[in-house]
Amino acid sequence: MNKIQHQIATEINVKPAQVAAAMQLLDDGATVPFISRYRKEVTGGLDDTQLRTLEERLGYLRELEDRRSTILASIEEQGKLNPELKTAILGADTKTRLEDLYLPYKPKRRTKGQIAIEAGLEPLADALLNDPSLNPEHQAQAYINPEQGIADSKAALDGAKYILMERFSEDANLIGRLRQQLADEALLTTTVITGKAQEGEKFRDYFEHSEPLKNTPSHRALAMFRGRREGILAIRVDLAVDASNQHPCETAVARHFNIEHRGRSADDWLAEVVRWTWKVKLHVHIETDLLAELRQRAEADAIGVFATNIKDLLLAAPAGQKSTIGLDPGLRTGVKVAVVDSTGKVMDHDAIFPTPPQNKTREAEAKLLAYCQKHQIALIAIGNGTASRETERFVREMLKNHPELATQAVVVNESGASVYSASELAAREFPHLDVTIRGAISIARRLQDPLAELVKIDPKSIGVGQYQHDVSQVELSRSLNAVVEDCVNAVGVEVNTASAALLNRVAGLNQTIADNIVAFRDEHGPFKSRSALKKVPRLGDKTFEQAAGFLRIANGDNPLDASAVHPESYPLVSRMAKDLGKPIQSLIGDATTLRSITANNYVDERFGLPTITDILSELDKPGRDPRPEFRTATFKDGVETLKDLQPGMTLEGTATNITSFGAFVDIGVHQDGLVHISALADKFVKDPREVVKAGDIVRVKVLEVDIARKRIALTMRLGDEPTKNKALPEKSRQHPQRNNATNKQTSKKPGQSAQQPAKTGTLGALFAEAMKKP
Repeated sequence: MNKIQHQIATEINVKPAQVAAAMQLLDDGATVPFISRYRKEVTGGLDDTQLRTLEERLGYLRELEDRRSTILASIEEQGKLNPELKTAILGADTKTRLEDLYLPYKPKRRTKGQIAIEAGLEPLADALLNDPSLNPEHQAQAYINPEQGIADSKAALDGAKYILMERFSEDANLIGRLRQQLADEALLTTTVITGKAQEGEKFRDYFEHSEPLKNTPSHRALAMFRGRREGILAIRVDLAVDASNQHPCETAVARHFNIEHRGRSADDWLAEVVRWTWKVKLHVHIETDLLAELRQRAEADAIGVFATNIKDLLLAAPAGQKSTIGLDPGLRTGVKVAVVDSTGKVMDHDAIFPTPPQNKTREAEAKLLAYCQKHQIALIAIGNGTASRETERFVREMLKNHPELATQAVVVNESGASVYSASELAAREFPHLDVTIRGAISIARRLQDPLAELVKIDPKSIGVGQYQHDVSQVELSRSLNAVVEDCVNAVGVEVNTASAALLNRVAGLNQTIADNIVAFRDEHGPFKSRSALKKVPRLGDKTFEQAAGFLRIANGDNPLDASAVHPESYPLVSRMAKDLGKPIQSLIGDATTLRSITANNYVDERFGLPTITDILSELDKPGRDPRPEFRTATFKDGVETLKDLQPGMTLEGTATNITSFGAFVDIGVHQDGLVHISALADKFVKDPREVVKAGDIVRVKVLEVDIARKRIALTMRLGDEPTKNKALPEKSRQHPQRNNATNKQTSKKPGQSAQQPAKTGTLGALFAEAMKKP
């Protein structure tokens, strides 16, 4: 346990005592949000990011220790555990190293090498390895034994070869050395499988592709793996042969076992053993490991991208508690209308047909106007799917004709709304409403409060990741669930209005308890205090401790219940108020009085300075929302389809998805455009999130429009000139800064960023490069 503590402490750059404290809290059932917010004294102030990493590494290292114990027991049972081997196993710091050491002792089916040993050929193998001056043919004559299946000298030498091949290929130190050499120097090469070129056209950028393994970005790696999975591509990891036509790894194997070619009788035979060891045994084994590591690394990057985008969307600015109309646009089936009040309660619903083919504009306007007047509508949320721009134009024209409404129209990203509307959760929430109306409700509520509505949708259905279906779904779900939990608890949840889906994401709660809270609220009315939550079935003291600080009760019996001050700290606030001779209510929001309080005067065994500081900050601005101020993008009139776009246009849009190679931006034409990473800023950008995040309002310029392929190349460097050549040559699909075979930088102007194209006109090529994702 101490070993794990010290290792994690080193990795996240904290003290072992902090790790030990956090481990104890996690083992006792505390959640990450609770620990990071309310146990700062115990952990020395570890934040939620450090705690998530700690939690993940703790799981890995504990699995490693369990596997270590299993391996030690297995080898000891075989009677082969010597002090040197035990020390090596105890010192293994990764699962890969541990399995390398275990490989020679791992129970397996009878191999050719084992059969040869059983036939008595091991002395022959040892003799030729130890003394290459011996003549292999002459030595093998003594081992011919038809009863053991050794009919001639060739069979004897083959058996000896299998023995050495297995011995060489199970040497843990050699495997480790070769794996590192390939990891540092190997090329990752892909080729199209014969006869699959036409079927795999979308993978054509990888039909003849090569790049250094260690530099392969996650999105390209996942594209290659998808191509292999679909039977289009073959993938290989290897080093080039040297000037003497000798493979470097074969040379390394020979050197490891002191094998030299000096013209002796057995040198050619030993050289063949080395060659076969590499080609048949080691290369396959190490290549499989390295590709697995590449996939793991690429998946981790992709999951990280997805998690960051989800966080940005969840913490997007809410429009607030305002009466809202949600419009789910459509053509043939019309525009679905849902009216919700400031709390999200459905007040009315209908369908209107202002768009082709019916074009009942006048009738649709009358209905929408009636709803606006009847329900004092402040916002109209328009889904950004099919017929969105046509619907938006109709709504804006109506609002222009009726300025007295003071209503704002906003286009809303509807990704995942259809998934929610057809879900079991939506069916329980609106059992008597059509699926399409549920979608309109979701769009309206998403504008009011993105967090409260998006938690009802499986994060994987929101559509802000890259290659989300190609990564480990278990790891993806774990990561996304952690992000959702952190976001919900950072904002806090109003108990008396929250859905069960939102309550389920509060630290310490689960679906059953969340459902029980809603049922109790429906039966007994709104909660008047946090302490009343203890009456909810199955919500015990431990659950209350974890959840209470994140649950808010506005206008309750205790003013602190509307804040992030935990109930366990109420006595401390009472002491402060008593010392000042003021009621608690008067402290809240009184910055002058709060600044007069000396926090150190209240430090004791139970409450440390971090907690007291947090309490004072919370009292100053109780229940403050960490999300930004609400803003919306304004789409340009007359630009509604790809055909309306012209290179050089400057537009406003919303960043919908941030990937490792750039940002996708919705500019209101039903197809997101791509701002390649090199076009995000005038400076070098390593990570697109340095410049933009999902949900940001950005200004972009159109560089190129490919109507046939439905692709739009954009730039956020508004001084860039549009791409003049529409048809991109095949070579332009390669990254213009890197030659795929040599990985050498191409020429650039003095002082120019390595990521900055030599000419802005090549940005169309950058778009093609980035879109190497089928």
